[in-house]
Amino acid sequence: MTRPYFYGYRIVAACFIIQIAGGGAFATFGLFFANLQGEFGWSRAAISGAASLATLLMGAASIVAGRLNDRIGPRIIMTVSGIALGGGYLLMSQLGALWHLYIAYGLLVGVGMSTQDVVTLSTIARWFVAKRGMMSGIAKVGTGLGQLVVPLAAAALILAYGWRGAYVAIGLFVLLMLLLGAQYLRRDPQRLGMQPLTRHQSGAPEGTWAERGLTMAAGIRTRQFWLVCAAEFAMSFCIMTTLVHLVNHARDLGVTPATAGVLLSVIGASSIGARFLMGSASDVIGCRRAFSMCFAVLFLGLLWLQVASAMWMLVLYAAADGFARGGNFVVVSPLMAELFGTRAHGALFGLATFIGTIGGAIGPLLAGRIFDVTLSYSAAFILLSVLMGIGLTATLLLRPLRERVAL
Repeated sequence: MTRPYFYGYRIVAACFIIQIAGGGAFATFGLFFANLQGEFGWSRAAISGAASLATLLMGAASIVAGRLNDRIGPRIIMTVSGIALGGGYLLMSQLGALWHLYIAYGLLVGVGMSTQDVVTLSTIARWFVAKRGMMSGIAKVGTGLGQLVVPLAAAALILAYGWRGAYVAIGLFVLLMLLLGAQYLRRDPQRLGMQPLTRHQSGAPEGTWAERGLTMAAGIRTRQFWLVCAAEFAMSFCIMTTLVHLVNHARDLGVTPATAGVLLSVIGASSIGARFLMGSASDVIGCRRAFSMCFAVLFLGLLWLQVASAMWMLVLYAAADGFARGGNFVVVSPLMAELFGTRAHGALFGLATFIGTIGGAIGPLLAGRIFDVTLSYSAAFILLSVLMGIGLTATLLLRPLRERVAL
């Protein structure tokens, strides 16, 4: 007898496409720095401010996106998000004043990016009980691929058509991919008369299945939720700090700019492998163990960074950094579904994401200030190690809720 087709795999494919377009485009911002400075004379701080605004709005809007996804489903939300994100990049081609940058990138791109993880991964969590980690990992591989491919294409477009023409192409690409992917998204299998994929059945027409889990109000009253938030704050603080400052640190050690840039490629490549590997591993060893592994790897990496004085040593750190960030991005959504169920998964995941982005916004600024005062990153890297130790401890303290609610 032929097994019925399971629509959940189409959900994963749509999320993969969305992640390629959104994550890839978001990684291109630094490519346009020189063009914006050359044409308008804006300072690096002024241009970077738009990126900081986008990051904070992305986190704040993810709370709203998560709650709306719980209530009305992902198709409408992702459609609106695609219009905002694509429209933001299209408007970037028309910049004429600094406030235009803050509206087009800081506001529209920030809001448009708020759905990238919260909506896609929350939807996958509702469609899959078995293979939840693997499917989340496959979708997040799309982000890694996008971050490798889209910036290369953007650089070529800048050379061929100028920075304004490149933004037009990026905007149209993002708009098309997100609108296309959004049309295949459905909140949960029950709306198509199916069940989630479990170890005992394959998404066949449903018998009796009810979505379970804590409400948002109940979830935020648990110790487990705030342990996850504390861990995500620490992770985002550390990985965003090293993403911004690692290349500069390498150059301070005497590494040439071109060679130092390899560190970002190592982070990206390691992250791609970790997204699939840790997603699959979480299905086997459990999400809590996989979550702790990501923090343990980065904690050891940051201790190594204290003594790293040569390029090969920095490459080893970059590999650990990429593994931890890629694995964390994949595991946190299934972990929250495992702990709290899927009833309010989008809202709880969105709030945890927002708290993480606060850490991601503070970390690079604080590390930069420490360097300005001390002319060294040593104190900043010690701070990162301590903070990651706290994050690792938080993951080790996680325990299942007394009443099992996960689907």
